[in-house]
Amino acid sequence: MNSSQRDERDKRDPDLCVITCALTGVLANRKQCPNLPYTPAEIGEEAKRAYDAGATVVHIHARNDDGSPTFSPQTFARIKDEVRKRSPVLLNFSTGTILEDVTEQCTYVRESRPAIAALNMGTMNYSKYSERKKEFVFDMVFPNTYAKIITLAKAMSEAGVKPELECFDSGHTQGVWPLVDMGVLRPPLQFSFIVNVLGGIPPTVESVQLQKQIAQGLAPGSEWEVIGISHCQWRMLATALVLGGNVRVGLEDNLYLPGGEMAKSNGDLVEVAARMVRDVGRKPATVAQTREILGLRADA
Repeated sequence: MNSSQRDERDKRDPDLCVITCALTGVLANRKQCPNLPYTPAEIGEEAKRAYDAGATVVHIHARNDDGSPTFSPQTFARIKDEVRKRSPVLLNFSTGTILEDVTEQCTYVRESRPAIAALNMGTMNYSKYSERKKEFVFDMVFPNTYAKIITLAKAMSEAGVKPELECFDSGHTQGVWPLVDMGVLRPPLQFSFIVNVLGGIPPTVESVQLQKQIAQGLAPGSEWEVIGISHCQWRMLATALVLGGNVRVGLEDNLYLPGGEMAKSNGDLVEVAARMVRDVGRKPATVAQTREILGLRADA
């Protein structure tokens, strides 16, 4: 980071907090939560509800109309159109896949040019265990080789799309440094620390502190957020807010409000997050402020 970039980062109001909402994901379905959006129009409606409640970024996975996941560039383009009809919220497209071939992901990043695209930073066991059943609900490996990461990162760079570095463990965060050294990633960076995925880092204050320390050592002045999966979400949001980070909520990550009732929309979850931001004396960032904080292009 050069001196002018450092000066700009120093101007960053530490009270401002970027709220992201992950609208649908790929794992949950309507049997678990009837309010999950599937179609581009439904995703557009949920994006507006999230924006109206205080989110300035929406994280997007695409689905077919039956709820199954898709990486179709045409579907991502339709989602962008449906979101844009309803609100100015900033788009963050997922690129996660268990496949090594990321041709479709690179295509929709280049063609739709969202403001941000998620970039998974390491291979891991990605599993879910049922204590009640004493068995794994699902058990898989999520492969993200450096070759795969570099291919996606180059597509993002060519399109002027900001990579959001999704780090499920401390090794993922530490593993960013060769890509910075190569010039594939250029600070200041945007990190997301995902906690409470089996195979990743646990949902503790100490985990977030460790991730923050590693990230700031690698790329001083970079932005970071916490993503808490399942019931730990609200505690982890509180941790991020106290430590100065940004936050993410949404039906992809957690279906329930703090009191235990199921959320009726993504907007319900964002409303709680925005209230928490204000309750600790911070302020939800606007779209314009988010664009400046994250270093996004002006037309994003």
